[in-house]
Amino acid sequence: MRRRRWMWVAAGPVVLIVAAVAVLAFGYPSVAATACPRCFSLVEASDGLYVEGGLDETQHQTMIRVRSDADQRVAEFYGGRESDPMLLACFTDDCYRRIGGGGERGVAVLNRAVMLSPRGLDVVIASHEMAHVEFDRRLGDRADGVPQWFDEGLAVIVSKDGRNIRPPGAGDRCKVEPTGALPVTLQDWLAAATADDQMYAKAACQTYRWLDAHGGKQGVLDLATTGWRG
Repeated sequence: MRRRRWMWVAAGPVVLIVAAVAVLAFGYPSVAATACPRCFSLVEASDGLYVEGGLDETQHQTMIRVRSDADQRVAEFYGGRESDPMLLACFTDDCYRRIGGGGERGVAVLNRAVMLSPRGLDVVIASHEMAHVEFDRRLGDRADGVPQWFDEGLAVIVSKDGRNIRPPGAGDRCKVEPTGALPVTLQDWLAAATADDQMYAKAACQTYRWLDAHGGKQGVLDLATTGWRG
């Protein structure tokens, strides 16, 4: 009897963890997937990189390179890294839906992980989402005051997204000049970006102008101590 009781006591924490993951999987699958990637049939391709099961070695190596190159782009801008988000990569829509994804190419989850859809398995999308995580990690509570257009525009610049900003050395890097006020809140940003496919380019341009007026990369680093001042 005592032995059985001890077995139940020892199993208690495991049961609680499994139960917690099950609850999260039902209500918040993306959070659950970052807590237990293997519970969603993801396999570890390298440290901190989980990919859809059943892929071949070439696909594993492709994502390892994407992860490495994305890490490098973020570190290059900031002069190092303070964040190290887990990366979850899905090669099929079924996999991405299973881990809580929607129609986006990629998304950052609670500043601890990045999820990539089949439409976002490249260095630009990976580094864009990782840039969000790094920026929020550095600013902490001060990130709450930063307008969403700046967060998105900065991610475009860090990720070197040629669709929305010209490369360094190209003179004026803006592709599309912003007209009027850009979205400040996440909710307004999502609505505006859905309605206007040039919204990321506009945000990148306005962020580029901000950087030019605030000392470039150093201006971003200073936000960690000064907070957003416009």
